[in-house]
Amino acid sequence: MSIATYPIQRVPHHDVVGTLERGCQEHGLDPLAGKLAELRLFLAHDLDEVDRAISAVGLGAETPAQASARHLLSQDGKRLRPIVVALAAHVGKGFNDAARAYAVAVELVHNATLLHDDVVDVGARRRGADAARVIYGNAASIFGGDWLLVEALCRIQRAGSAEVLARMLDVIKEMVIAESMQLARRGKLDTSVSDYFHIVDGKTASLFRWAMFAGGRAGGVSDEGCEALVDYGKKLGVAFQLVDDVLDVAGDPEATGKTLLADLGEGKMTYPLLCALERCPELVPLLEAVCAGEEVGPEVGGRVASQLRSSGVVDECLALARRLCEEAIAGLSSIPDGVAKSALVTVARATPERRR
Repeated sequence: MSIATYPIQRVPHHDVVGTLERGCQEHGLDPLAGKLAELRLFLAHDLDEVDRAISAVGLGAETPAQASARHLLSQDGKRLRPIVVALAAHVGKGFNDAARAYAVAVELVHNATLLHDDVVDVGARRRGADAARVIYGNAASIFGGDWLLVEALCRIQRAGSAEVLARMLDVIKEMVIAESMQLARRGKLDTSVSDYFHIVDGKTASLFRWAMFAGGRAGGVSDEGCEALVDYGKKLGVAFQLVDDVLDVAGDPEATGKTLLADLGEGKMTYPLLCALERCPELVPLLEAVCAGEEVGPEVGGRVASQLRSSGVVDECLALARRLCEEAIAGLSSIPDGVAKSALVTVARATPERRR
């Protein structure tokens, strides 16, 4: 091969691979799509184990906070972070009990941030369903996120690596600081590009970095190899967020489950929008209105998306994502050739092609 009340239902948690595969097929990248199909087979057993562990989180719990957390976990998330934990472990000795614990933990931390984000952003929908805060209330959503964070930290601690736990504590600190930075800049079109990437590094890339390090440590990868994996995770995380931001302004709402300009409507400036301010000055009054919270119809989102495509903003942002992914691949030069390395290359090359 080349490479409680609302019980959780079994869902295809590694569907992100299928999403990447479909994106490659739509772009005529059949060889890459074929490698992704092989990747699904390669990771199937590992991810089924992660799936079962996540499905058991909070079974029998009855508090609104735990029900709030379980509601979100039951939705079909991308699960990319557990995937990269598994691949990093396979760079070494393979997917073992520690890697499984880290894969579950990173997904719990990610979901904890989403529960908190939906309260801060007053979000009504998440992953195509009512947000947990809508069903259980804001307080339950916040406490549900806190509970998932503690559950994740306990799992990491039980896995026995003080260094992996310490790095997760640093990551949580980074995420809080980045969220605070984003909150301070909410509703301001004059966010700088450097601020944007600082926020992305803290909010998104930090958890990818940790996932790669934790998986590598679990698999017994050398210190040099782990740091190469960390650099890969940083660049992949930023590229992943860039694609997310492109989808927010020019994606297919049917595929993404989000209305166009949802992030801007929450007062968040993203890289595509920062580029648009320079290339499409005629859009500034409209973007200001959306950023200020004015209601806009889908035709407005469609108009902005069309202009961002025709002006080259979308292509420029995706080109940056591809460049970051190629840099991530280049950084794997010290990693021994094998199925796991080939799979990491495939994930990086496919990430800019996803459409969900």
